[in-house]
Amino acid sequence: MAKVSIIIPTYNVEMYLVECMESVVNQTLKDIEIICINDGSTDGSLEILKSYAQKDDRIVLVDKENGGYGIGMNIGLDKATGEYIGIVEPDDFIPLNMYSDLYEKAVENDLDFIKADFYRFKREEDMELVYNHLSPNKEDYNVVFNPSETPEAIRYIMNTWSGIYKRSFIEEFHIRHNETPGASFQDNGFWFQTFVYAKRGMIIDTPYYMNRRDNPNSSVHNKEKVYCMNVEYDHIRELLVRDKEVWERFCPMYWLKKYNNYMGTIKRIGEEYKREYVHRFSEEFKRGLELGELDESVFTKISWDNIQFITKDPNGFYMKKVATPVKVRRLQKKVE
Repeated sequence: MAKVSIIIPTYNVEMYLVECMESVVNQTLKDIEIICINDGSTDGSLEILKSYAQKDDRIVLVDKENGGYGIGMNIGLDKATGEYIGIVEPDDFIPLNMYSDLYEKAVENDLDFIKADFYRFKREEDMELVYNHLSPNKEDYNVVFNPSETPEAIRYIMNTWSGIYKRSFIEEFHIRHNETPGASFQDNGFWFQTFVYAKRGMIIDTPYYMNRRDNPNSSVHNKEKVYCMNVEYDHIRELLVRDKEVWERFCPMYWLKKYNNYMGTIKRIGEEYKREYVHRFSEEFKRGLELGELDESVFTKISWDNIQFITKDPNGFYMKKVATPVKVRRLQKKVE
C-alpha cells in the first residue's frame, strides 16, 4: 500500500502538464501512487502522460472517453490504494515536500483529512503570487477539530486539492463527486461531504499548493456554464437531507456557501446571462426563506440585505447591483 495516492484528472492541458507532472513525480515522499485520468484529451496531454508512465511504474494511467470531471475523479478514487488520497489539478503544481509534510502530520494525529493554506498564481511577465488563508482566524490552525460537529468550518476557503484524505474515511462514507455530464464545480459536493462526515480534521498555516489562475480554458472562466453551480448545490442538498441531524446542523452554512458561490457566478458569467441568472437566484432563495432554512445570523449585514433585495425585487437588484452602466442605459431606452 502506498502512503499517498495522488489523482490527476486531465483534459487538454498540454501547456501546463509537464510542470505539474514534474512536481508530482519528484516528491520527497517516494512511496506514492500517481493515478492519471485522461478524460478524452484532444491535444498532446495523453502523449505526455504516456511518456511519464513509461518511465515511472508508480503511475497508473487511465485513458477514457470524455465524460467530465466528476466521472474521472470517481474512477481515480475507485482505483486508489494508498493510505491517504491527494488531488492535483493538471494546470497546477506543488512543492516537492508537500506530501511528505502532510502525510507526516496526518499519521501523527490520525486525521481523516488535513488541509493547508495555498497560493494562487498568474504567470504573465512576472510570477504573481497571492497567499490564501483557509481561515482568517489564527486559532483555527494546527489543532485537531471535529468537522462534523463544527458547522462554522464551512466558512473555510473551499478547495479539495490543498490537502489529503484518509482513504478508509472516504470509503466508509462513500464520498464521491457528482457525475452530471458536462457540469463543472463538482468538487463542491466532495468538499461538503468531507466536512460533514469527518471526525478528525486539521488545517495548517503553511502554504504548499500552487493554484493557477491564468488558464483561459479553466471552468472558472467558462461563461457559458451558467447553471453548473446551481446543479451542484441541488446535488449537495440531496446529499445532506438524507440525514436529518446533518441537515439541521449544516443547513444554515449550506445557504451561506450557496449564496457566496451564486454571487461569484454572477461575476463570472457573460453579460447576456446575468439577468436571467439573477431571477433563478431570486427564486431559489425565496423558496429557502419560505422554508425557514436561512439563518440571518450567519450572514454579514451586506449579504443579508442583498438576499432581501434579490428575493423581493430581482429586476431592481439586477439594474442596481449587476448590470453595467451601458446595459442600464440600453434597458432604460427600451422602456422609454
